[in-house]
Amino acid sequence: LVEGEEVLTILPGTLPEEELAARLASTDSAVVMKLGRTFPAVRGALERSGRLAEARYVERATMSGERTGRLADVDPASVPYFAVAVLPSRIDAEPVARAGEVVVVGLGPAGPLWLTPEARGELAAADDLVGYTTYLDRVPVRPGQRRHPSDNKVESERAEFALDLARQGRRVAVVSSGDPGVFAMATAVLEVASEGPYQDVPVRVLPGMTAAHAAASRAGAPLGHDYAVVSLSDRLKPWEVIAERLRAAAAADLVPALYNPGSRSRVWQVGKARDLLLEHRSPETPVVLGRDVGGPEESVRIVRLADLDPAEVDMRTILLIGSSQTRVARRGDGRQIAWTPRRYPEG
Repeated sequence: LVEGEEVLTILPGTLPEEELAARLASTDSAVVMKLGRTFPAVRGALERSGRLAEARYVERATMSGERTGRLADVDPASVPYFAVAVLPSRIDAEPVARAGEVVVVGLGPAGPLWLTPEARGELAAADDLVGYTTYLDRVPVRPGQRRHPSDNKVESERAEFALDLARQGRRVAVVSSGDPGVFAMATAVLEVASEGPYQDVPVRVLPGMTAAHAAASRAGAPLGHDYAVVSLSDRLKPWEVIAERLRAAAAADLVPALYNPGSRSRVWQVGKARDLLLEHRSPETPVVLGRDVGGPEESVRIVRLADLDPAEVDMRTILLIGSSQTRVARRGDGRQIAWTPRRYPEG
């Protein structure tokens, strides 16, 4: 059933099919009991979770009429209550014949609590893991998997490498922090995959919790109304473009969520953004500074826009700038919360 640090999950077949699929996707090994009339839903859940080819069927174990075999071959009409579905250990398992593919997986902002069941399952099923070293280190080591860490500034090369592995028949997970479609690896992979040699390589993108939503949840609900997501990094686009987008967001009274606000080589962008926003917003406008949300050094504070200090902002920080309607209150425990009402004043 399991070896080493693999996880075994025991499930009743009476769970809804969608719930079964989520739990089967996120575990290493599983036993599903109470089959009988639930067998079609259990089989469907195994198929939806991508685990059907691994599944074994055991009927009336140790009793007269014992039957075992591949679950995919079993006639649903023949399944009694005294039967179980088994997903055995993946360690030393016979490889399942399949076409290569690339799955871009969002890890969320921090550790395993932020990982979706679907993402967890794809990470476990991958032959190869590809990603920036810091993010790859967040994925548990599994026997038989190959890991390919790289620097953070080689996104196109990383994408091409992953697609080349998939062309060799490998199942590749490209890991990305947060949501891979928000200033992350999904764009790089799809851009390369649109080119000639890789156009036939299957590519899927699995969402993850993005930093803006994680920080907003810790602060209350500052993104409760319309908002805009802007990266302050001018490494891939000119600062003039960033400034124009900030002006547009501020003029439209959106809540800007500012990604990549600063780094060791970019130290002036936060100050410039603050001054630009102050042309449209009150100095009292609340700003959420979320740093390392979900991580061991998590810090979430609310300050006035006029008091936003660029020296307190680094690459691990996200900024949520309130609109004219964003409110701040202090709870009974002394904690400040911010929210943007869903109602907007007429006129």
